[in-house]
Amino acid sequence: MNIACPINAERLWRSLMDMAAVGPGEHGGSCRLALTDADRAGRELFMDWAREAGCTLTTDAIGNLHARREGAEPELPPVVMGSHLDTQPTGGRFDGVLGVLAGLEVLRSLNDHGIRTRHPLEVVVWMNEEGARFSPPMMGSGVWAGVFTVQEILDKQGQDGARLGDELARLGWDGYVPADYRQAPFAACFELHIEQGPVLEDENCQIGVVTGAQAQRWYEVTLTGQEAHAGPTPMRLRRDALLGAARIVELVNRIGVEGGENACGTVGILDVHPHSRNVIPGRVFLTVDLRHPDEERLQEFHQRFHREATDIAETARLGISIHDFWHSPARPFDSTLVDRVRSAAGRLGYSHRDIVSGAGHDTVYVARVCPSAMVFVPCEDGISHNEAENIEPGDAERGCAVLFDAVLETAGRT
Repeated sequence: MNIACPINAERLWRSLMDMAAVGPGEHGGSCRLALTDADRAGRELFMDWAREAGCTLTTDAIGNLHARREGAEPELPPVVMGSHLDTQPTGGRFDGVLGVLAGLEVLRSLNDHGIRTRHPLEVVVWMNEEGARFSPPMMGSGVWAGVFTVQEILDKQGQDGARLGDELARLGWDGYVPADYRQAPFAACFELHIEQGPVLEDENCQIGVVTGAQAQRWYEVTLTGQEAHAGPTPMRLRRDALLGAARIVELVNRIGVEGGENACGTVGILDVHPHSRNVIPGRVFLTVDLRHPDEERLQEFHQRFHREATDIAETARLGISIHDFWHSPARPFDSTLVDRVRSAAGRLGYSHRDIVSGAGHDTVYVARVCPSAMVFVPCEDGISHNEAENIEPGDAERGCAVLFDAVLETAGRT
């Protein structure tokens, strides 16, 4: 039997739909690439709502936005909720956004109930979680957690040629507050997110208690052959960079398939030069994404990929450059906070199961330096990073109710 939900589910859903109208996609989703005008419009809408809820707003040096509800003991470090508002180019309406607006709904509901917490509460909108326009992903949380320096992120160049620091300044998001956990520590961090996979829906389970996140490695690969005419050049004399790339795509897929149920291998970008119908490609750039929950297994994938990709290039008489672009180690979440999420789901009468995140999240970086936990809710057919991404209003309600319970237990009430 479900206990009465502590949050205003109708208001939460209305906020989600209003945010989805900002930077709408062509097929019902959202397109708010990081540090674009659409991203700014989404943030400004959130800021209006946060002010109405009585929050004070601060932007730090890397563009993370903090909406703070003061606690009875303001000297205590805040208990934080949050996620991101930027999306993929063909993103959905809930990835990241649910975590931000559910955090806001917790603050609104605490106001409704007249509840004051001992610790201050903050909702953080992390800058550029997706890594679509500027890579790597999770930049804002990565700077805050000490994974990246401010300057290296400010100097990143986007796919459109823009410099990230210039875009921050253009939007007015280059704040003066340090983005540094050592100067602004959190007491705890929670993030509500859609699962982005099919497990919860397949098992008809309402809440995922996230125990940690799997390890990831990203690579950038450039293959160099020789451009030549597609007609007069015999097959046996060609140095076709695209042929080598095709074999590497197959290798990445084979590593994922042979790595077991929890392994993943993906090629997401493939750029062919000179991109002409009757010219044998002389250069190909591709990106590779390898994942596994076990760090040792991912290291095995890493070594195999380097070894076999190099062999492929040598066989095809191609030059190859493999850049180890980004590595996010496997990260367990804080056992006390995970137990709190589990207990909250039980108290509210929701079916739940432990689950490991297959995706990267800002909280994965935060967890390196602060006790952290995540809550998952099912998404339709497990689809995400796609405009067809969808959840039901009840999923948002249940996830937010669990978030409310776990955060209040952590922040304490006066």
